[in-house]
Amino acid sequence: MPFASMAVLLAVLVFAAGCSIKSVLPFRQNTAKGELINAEVLPGVGPDAVAGVVSRTSPAVVKISARVSSSGASNPFFNDPFFRQFFGLPLRPRQQEEGLGSGFIISSDGYILTNEHVIEGATEVYVTVTGFDGDFKAEVAGADYDLDLALLKINAGSELPFLTLGNSDQVRVGNWVIAIGNPYGLDHTVTCGVISAKGRPVTVQGRQYENLLQTDASINPGNSGGPLLNLEGEVIGINTAINAQAQGIGFAIPASTVLHVLEDLKSGAKSSRPWIGVQVRSVDEEAARYLGLDRPEGAVVAGVVAGSPAEKAGLRQWDVIVEFNGSRIGDAGELVAAIKACQIGQKVKVLVVRQRQVHPVTILIAEKPANIR
Repeated sequence: MPFASMAVLLAVLVFAAGCSIKSVLPFRQNTAKGELINAEVLPGVGPDAVAGVVSRTSPAVVKISARVSSSGASNPFFNDPFFRQFFGLPLRPRQQEEGLGSGFIISSDGYILTNEHVIEGATEVYVTVTGFDGDFKAEVAGADYDLDLALLKINAGSELPFLTLGNSDQVRVGNWVIAIGNPYGLDHTVTCGVISAKGRPVTVQGRQYENLLQTDASINPGNSGGPLLNLEGEVIGINTAINAQAQGIGFAIPASTVLHVLEDLKSGAKSSRPWIGVQVRSVDEEAARYLGLDRPEGAVVAGVVAGSPAEKAGLRQWDVIVEFNGSRIGDAGELVAAIKACQIGQKVKVLVVRQRQVHPVTILIAEKPANIR
């Protein structure tokens, strides 16, 4: 092989090897020593960016102890059905049990957001706040089983640090996120990762989620109810569940879901649930190719509930909803928001793509049945 060709080949191999190891890290030249050094910890992020977010936000993250006077699991995480299912926690009758979870303060007067499954069935709920001696007994201001959200209230006697809910609709796949919580009772544990996907439908012990954020930030028993933060320190999700069958797959409820129901939770009112009876996911590049779509747009139907308005209208699995009630649907989150904006009893025109053909259907919006969790 000519020397020039061999040199080019070696340069390509060296470049490829370097990319496989360090292409995700930006570098700068150390002119004093003539060597490359790591300029930043994360692409486009300073080395103290995560530490700065954590120091500002962690005082508003709390530990929640939910006490139940009944028989149940002997493990302190027994009250978390997600981890009882995934980890097979042992059962042993006891008179007083305590479930552990996380939460975060959303206002200076002591309102706290967490998962409904963290406090489900509890007779007493206690909250541990950084910087205060002893625990605060909390009142459940409101709870929503379907959305898996609960709002607690404590009286600390002084203003408390709090977190701000961000715009989860603007979150992009690949954005960096930070999870703070109390996994296995380890107070204020911090993990980092990225948003792996949006609009994930997940079912855990009969509770159906339609629009979760997926992240590879490590989430473990006790993280439930804690915040998933962006690099601005805003809460863009509430950590909810993991899939123990895989590495690096966790889920969070989008902050946009909370904003829609926060006032109802504060007042204790039960919100109506417009419903069509589908499980959906966003259309990514791979799904678009498989379904014969020109671009990754719309919400693909992953499942249809028997007897639901969607089934009665003729929707099928793998249909792609591209327009709903006159609005284009870009992803699963937009469809969920469009359904929630409807009135029960309203007839809605929908455009679906099925086998590369566009089909118009009309769906009658119904109230979500009580037996559908």
